[in-house]
Amino acid sequence: MPNTLPASVDDTLDLLRRGNYVADRSLATALYLALKLRRPLFLEGEAGVGKTEIAKVLSATLSRRLLRLQCYEGLDVAAAVYEWNYARQMMEIRLAEASGDRDRDALAADLFTERFLIKRPLLQALEPDPAGAPVLLIDELDRTDEPFEAYLLEILSDFQVSIPEFGTVTAPEPPIVILTSNRTREIHDALKRRCFYHWVDYPNAERERAILAVKAPEADARLAAQIVGVVQSLRGMDLYKAPGVAETLDWAQALVELNQLELEPSVINDTLGTLLKYQDDIARIQGSEAARILAQVKTELAASTAR
Repeated sequence: MPNTLPASVDDTLDLLRRGNYVADRSLATALYLALKLRRPLFLEGEAGVGKTEIAKVLSATLSRRLLRLQCYEGLDVAAAVYEWNYARQMMEIRLAEASGDRDRDALAADLFTERFLIKRPLLQALEPDPAGAPVLLIDELDRTDEPFEAYLLEILSDFQVSIPEFGTVTAPEPPIVILTSNRTREIHDALKRRCFYHWVDYPNAERERAILAVKAPEADARLAAQIVGVVQSLRGMDLYKAPGVAETLDWAQALVELNQLELEPSVINDTLGTLLKYQDDIARIQGSEAARILAQVKTELAASTAR
């Protein structure tokens, strides 16, 4: 049996915690309202801050099917919504011609029925499901073209798809829709109007330590505090790509595998590739800058411990 939707913001926070997602109250509020009022939730933010993970957590904690549409340039209706099984249709035509027992009009009508329809994620999300409405993740919408973005308007406002040869398919229960964007381009206002919106920011140091405690519990508390301090410092610098939470977790797990209990400048230099993804950023931080950042972090941690 599917789990019921949360009845309050606090319930939403608890739901996310059960899925090992450490959220702030503003995100939980936006998610609760989207679930309660059955509106799509549009999440923007830098890559690696946990936008996609929200849909995965909802699917797991609510026991709902997850349908993921990974967006890319050139994505079209055939890949995202539906297409006709042309090979099977041609076979049906040839079999009918060989048997000679069906008239042309009956054959034409039969060719555009559900058994010849190949359903992609957006159409699958509109189907009834005994486990409850599925979670539909439309991931990295900013990677698609504007025509496809416009196509989504009918789905997001009326939860239906119009198929010229077949008719209109309407969801008996609206799916739980999560859209994400890394903001490589602006999304049109017409689409945003159909959604509730939330900007998923980098976590503060306290919440990032809590994320590490949940996602990388094997990391020593002192090491985790130093990791978070360094990462927070890096995010304040003018880097080509600041590390996200995903990179923080990767770095923590890498350091645990190296049996590190504490950060040292040489260790930072050797493992920066798990944290930073551009050579210019790595070259800027390696060496004296890494040592300076670590020394500052250790001084701040010692001062906070002494208080």
